[in-house]
Amino acid sequence: MPRRTLAENRQAGLDFIEFLGETNRRSRRFPKVELKAIYDNEFRDREVRDASFSSILYALTQASKVRLIRGCVHINPRVRLLDQWRQPRNGPTLPPPPPANQVPAPGAPRELQSGVRARRNLAANILSRITSDRSEFLADRGGVRITSEQLGCDGRICVQVHGAEVYEVRLCVENTAEGSVVFTYYSLLHWMPCFHLEDQHRVTRASPLHLQPGEQYGVTLKFQSSQVGFYRATVVFEFRAPGVGSQPFHLVRFVEGVHSSPLLDALAPVAPYQPRTVQAVQSATHRVEDGLRPDSQVVQCLEWVLELKVYNIPDYISDLISYINHCGCASMNKVRDLKALLESQLSFGNYCERFQLMLQLEEAQMQLDIRAYDMEDAKMTRDTQNKRLLILKVPGVAENRPSVLRGDHLLVIKSKERHLQAVTKHRGYVHRVECEQVKLGFGQKLMSGFLDGMAFDVEFTVNRLPVRLQHRAVELAVQHDLRHLLFPTGSKVTTPAELPQLSLFDRKLECNPEQYSAVQSMVAGVCRPAPYLLFGPPGTGKTVTIVEAIKQLYSSPCCSHILACAPSNSAADLLCEKVLEHTDSHLIYRIYASSRDPRHIPPAVLECCNFDGEDIVFPCKEELMEYKILVTTVVTAGRLVSGGLPVGHFSHIFIDEAGHAPEPEVIIPVAGLLDPESGQLVLAGDPKQLGPILRSPIAKKHGLEVSLLERLMKHNPLYQKDESGRYNNRYVTKLLLNYRSHSSILKVPNELFYEGELIAHANEISTHMYCTWEHLPKKGFPVIFHGVLGKDEREANSPSFFNRSEVEVVVAYLRKLLLQPQGKKGLAHIAPKDIGIIAPYRKQVEKLRQAIEQHDKELKKIMGIKNLKVGSVEEFQGQERRVIIVTAVRSSGEHLTLDEKFNIGFLKNEKRFNVAMTRAKALLIVVGNPVILRTDPTWGRFLEYCTAESGYTGYDFSSTEGAEEVVARLQALNICQDPLVDTGESAVQQLLDPEWRNEQ
Repeated sequence: MPRRTLAENRQAGLDFIEFLGETNRRSRRFPKVELKAIYDNEFRDREVRDASFSSILYALTQASKVRLIRGCVHINPRVRLLDQWRQPRNGPTLPPPPPANQVPAPGAPRELQSGVRARRNLAANILSRITSDRSEFLADRGGVRITSEQLGCDGRICVQVHGAEVYEVRLCVENTAEGSVVFTYYSLLHWMPCFHLEDQHRVTRASPLHLQPGEQYGVTLKFQSSQVGFYRATVVFEFRAPGVGSQPFHLVRFVEGVHSSPLLDALAPVAPYQPRTVQAVQSATHRVEDGLRPDSQVVQCLEWVLELKVYNIPDYISDLISYINHCGCASMNKVRDLKALLESQLSFGNYCERFQLMLQLEEAQMQLDIRAYDMEDAKMTRDTQNKRLLILKVPGVAENRPSVLRGDHLLVIKSKERHLQAVTKHRGYVHRVECEQVKLGFGQKLMSGFLDGMAFDVEFTVNRLPVRLQHRAVELAVQHDLRHLLFPTGSKVTTPAELPQLSLFDRKLECNPEQYSAVQSMVAGVCRPAPYLLFGPPGTGKTVTIVEAIKQLYSSPCCSHILACAPSNSAADLLCEKVLEHTDSHLIYRIYASSRDPRHIPPAVLECCNFDGEDIVFPCKEELMEYKILVTTVVTAGRLVSGGLPVGHFSHIFIDEAGHAPEPEVIIPVAGLLDPESGQLVLAGDPKQLGPILRSPIAKKHGLEVSLLERLMKHNPLYQKDESGRYNNRYVTKLLLNYRSHSSILKVPNELFYEGELIAHANEISTHMYCTWEHLPKKGFPVIFHGVLGKDEREANSPSFFNRSEVEVVVAYLRKLLLQPQGKKGLAHIAPKDIGIIAPYRKQVEKLRQAIEQHDKELKKIMGIKNLKVGSVEEFQGQERRVIIVTAVRSSGEHLTLDEKFNIGFLKNEKRFNVAMTRAKALLIVVGNPVILRTDPTWGRFLEYCTAESGYTGYDFSSTEGAEEVVARLQALNICQDPLVDTGESAVQQLLDPEWRNEQ
């Protein structure tokens, strides 16, 4: 039999303490020998091999439930001795259990099982049957009817309070049969401190109540909670017919007690959740009327030398998707062959074909997901500043939901024509994006008949340039035979006796052995043709390390030409700004895409970029080759390939945040530019953090979401630790000193993901500033886990989740941080921009913003409150804040499989957990449901850590019964399953609605 866990032994111990109360042993102090005799002789059920007395005593001691002092066991006063469902005032003690050799009559429970054992066994039985036999437990039967004024549909009783008052509900048990019925037992299936049941006669199996025909009997349910939340429980009633040996039957009622507040009421669902209906594909024929393109603001001196093909999605991709999803049959050998290609192991032999297939699958999903933003009956108005343009309001466009850039296009039809068999679609080109509106240029046919306020149906489109560049990159990788770079087997460079001794521009790096060693290795370039990997866990100075290597190469006597890239413009700008600190600005050049808004260019970069004050300029090839350092995004680097810069011109290519992009995107600046025999590729990132945001579940499953950095770290022996537990610093260096977080914040991610090797090395002035905060559960420990029993909710036609109770708690912490004076208490002033709030679902982000910017009268008046960032984990990757608040949202067991299946939310996603927990410098506050979160091993470890360090507050879950049972109860309480409706959109789009990347 498997060994019992500490949690299981603790639970058995809590059962035993409750049993002491049930048998009127109310003392808080027992001689150890006497208590052991009670446990062994009266409580321990040897048929199921309960834990030994010493085991449960140890578990209770570790949980601070009891103390052992001089041979006596002292029970913690906070632990309940009495069964909360019964509080007999002077009633008789229960009779002793029957002798061991006496078998109870069939259907008659053992007398011992009138308390905690009866409830647990009954709970297990009912929970195992209620999913399939729900109606059996809810329907009145056996002549028994259970009613209440608060009883709603599906056996649910809902009560609501707005404070700590006690709310009472009378449950009426009525015998409608012609004969009598025996009322034997009632109970809440699981311990829940905010609910209490009582009745006049104190019905138990030992003292049942005979109900005569027509007789009614009342059971009172009391609800009281000091904290906001949604508290759910299951009440079971047991009856039997008169006579010995009659089988009992059970009726169930579900209870939901809500401790609400004005904020919770304000954030209530605006409408009941109704899944979006699947829009039928328009079968009408259509023609497209082209629009007015924006005037060119690009000076093109860089000629196109290398063709960029269209790479349209083949027709057979839809057949492949149907076949994989078991919605169709593979009538073509082509489809079966493609499925086999997907399922094959990646190699250089199938590199191009396999990645292009996954790119086609991803783009097909993108084209479906973008339709989520389509609009019907949208009104447009003429631009008063330019009569040739029309203005369309697009909610969310400022946050790239959807992403619309200058030069992109969308399609519109007149709303009144949508039902015609033949329609004209008008292509509108984006001339300018302003906050939540875009200015569009249409053709003369639409403009000539346009009137302000005309209604249009709007169809958004995907910018295909990035995916086309990725298709070409994987082709070029094969054409240029990059097998030894993409599937490296070793170095062809003779290793020097010693790595070069360097005088660093950033002298602080000399005190960090890993950073210094990494710079030496990158400068020496001894791993060619294999890429050099810089493994940079959170806050370890990954970017400053590669910047130092770039500066060393720039200043070296050898003729180095460097291309520095990153997946995003913000990361590329940061690279450029840091390199500029010690280099001649005339020898570094930042290249922006033509779609880049000049208003977003950092002032420090303006002097060395391709924006000349009026236009985006692409210099000729010869001029670009004169610069020592070029900085751009990985996508815009494709312009250099198209422009014909020769292979081998760049001696070094650096890609920062290489884990954020799929492999085909990362090799855009590599394939066609780098000669692996003479050039060095450096990838910097963290494979333990989130990778690229992808939408196609098929492409994700078969490896497109695995970055090149992660693939090499996971599967290539060159980048794995040897038998002594060390990396070969010729190919990879792992940075170990963390310059961001307090050691308490870093501890759990460090142990779970970084083998405990990270060392907190940040300035204590910044990391310890909240160690004396008055609202910490434990001074000196700047980590808070605030337990909340909330409720997963959805509204209108949005499938994304929100949790109002957690919003309430988050806002309460914001008020403590921003409204209470800090200076007089020795704490530095904190501005909204120093705080970040992370939520896993888009709807929770929206509700948090509503609460902060609309409903809280004081918070919304704070200067700079709009600079308080509220966003998803993906939006915070690579960022840090002095204070981070995380709201986990998930509170219902019925949606756990949804999270796991689609790898969303926090549960079952270690990378998302890791990123969220490593953003904070001085204070980390996590708000979530401890009962649900502890079912996940990663979250369970964090919860265990906070509890052990006394950083836990909020709902007291220490006496909550087994997590699996509670999750089962929550699933049983769900009225109806509402899984994702198949609209064609990905789960990522429906639940997370991430911003659309369009980094060019």
